[in-house]
Amino acid sequence: MAAAAFAISVALLAAAAAVGGGSPVSLPLERAFPTNHGVELSELRARDALRHRRMLQSSNGVVDFPVQGTYDPFQVGLYFTKVQLGTPPVEFYVQIDTGSDVLWVSCSSCSGCPQTSGLQIQLNFFDPGRSSTSSLIACSDQRCNSGIQSSDASCSSQNNQCSYTFQYGDGSGTSGYYVSDMMHLNTIFEGSVTTNSTAPVVFGCSNQQSGDLTKSDRAVDGIFGFGQQEMSVISQLSSQGIAPRVFSHCLKGDSSGGGILVLGEIVEPNIVYTSLVPAQPHYNLNLQSISVNGQTLQIDSSVFATSNNRGTIVDSGTTLAYLAEEAYDPFVNAITATIPQSVRTVVSRGNQCYLLTTSVTDVFPQVSLNFAGGASMLLRPQDYLIQQNSIGGAAVWCIGFQKLQGQGVTILGDLVLKDKIVVYDLAGQRIGWANFDCSLSVNVSATTGTGRSEFVNAGEIGGSISLRDGLKLRKRGILAFLVHVTLIYCIGFL
Repeated sequence: MAAAAFAISVALLAAAAAVGGGSPVSLPLERAFPTNHGVELSELRARDALRHRRMLQSSNGVVDFPVQGTYDPFQVGLYFTKVQLGTPPVEFYVQIDTGSDVLWVSCSSCSGCPQTSGLQIQLNFFDPGRSSTSSLIACSDQRCNSGIQSSDASCSSQNNQCSYTFQYGDGSGTSGYYVSDMMHLNTIFEGSVTTNSTAPVVFGCSNQQSGDLTKSDRAVDGIFGFGQQEMSVISQLSSQGIAPRVFSHCLKGDSSGGGILVLGEIVEPNIVYTSLVPAQPHYNLNLQSISVNGQTLQIDSSVFATSNNRGTIVDSGTTLAYLAEEAYDPFVNAITATIPQSVRTVVSRGNQCYLLTTSVTDVFPQVSLNFAGGASMLLRPQDYLIQQNSIGGAAVWCIGFQKLQGQGVTILGDLVLKDKIVVYDLAGQRIGWANFDCSLSVNVSATTGTGRSEFVNAGEIGGSISLRDGLKLRKRGILAFLVHVTLIYCIGFL
């Protein structure tokens, strides 16, 4: 999300101590989860806080981008995939971010760009002079004008060059200029590998980075924005007839990890939809109320309404979930009131935690987030609690929803989005969801809103190990970009 369009100043919150169309384009995800639950909420909240400060700003076949690397969701906090840009193609690992619009990568002669990465990936630098298909984007280019309108671009009268500067609240930032070049797609059709195909895209060439972006521990080559403005890749591919203006994800919440992210509409009969708030740069929804154990909490609905510095945002790049200050205490109090008195409660550094010797599903209530149009998002205990270390044989579970002190923003991050199909229908200006076992196959539709889908079992295409986990694409000759990404389930750049 562009900082010029939206900014949230989130203090680093301490947490529990030892007691976080066209044709469909599909990106199946890989994700690992910690087994020891040893990371404190304070660390997760700190990462989310940095992220919230950063809120800125027809072909035949299947295209596969396998991803390499290792990850730890509570230590690294990135989604990243591998893309090929330029002629000849150069590979880049880029963070997948549904909260920003722009695809940008580090470029040659970059000041402050990290040279190595703790993710065990080889970092590269894009050099426009070495690509025979690269061209600069001038200020007079309509694509630059579109970026200026969404605060994703700026222009210098000195060199007529379309550029950008993204400054983040924690003091980090990046700046650079826009280029147009080819993205390379390895096309697979009905089980046979065909010649490579390409699609022209406009992306940012970062020549300066500062602050947290310069650190090597979680360094990638850039950011892959999936926002809804015209500079986003999904908008560019849609305008070329390559992909519809819809993408979906299904993130596994168990210890095995994994999931799917598709440019296309996942079709599932239980999906319910609610409208996006119009004319917003982010994925804002009309949250109207919260229910705990079937009882609606006494919270004024205006707390969740979208206005200046207020609103309810769906953001898959945020690890936890955040409630507006006025809603937080009623929410926590209602949950605590429903559990047996035998469950020991602990307040640590402002966080409500519970000591359990039994399953959370046996103790804690169901929560319902109720949106305009009658769409409700049902949350299991695992969707609003975070498990911490054990104490004396008892598991420590803490409220994963965090209070945005002094802020009127509610942010629905991965804590509540996991184990659900979530569809971002930009063409229809709506978001839908359904609880789902994300290890199962899904059907992907080439067009939105029709429910029509065709499929091919992607797990059998070409015998590629990167096409496992049962993504199904229906329709002969359908184009899908099967991009396997490593899901590192914490912060992301917005």
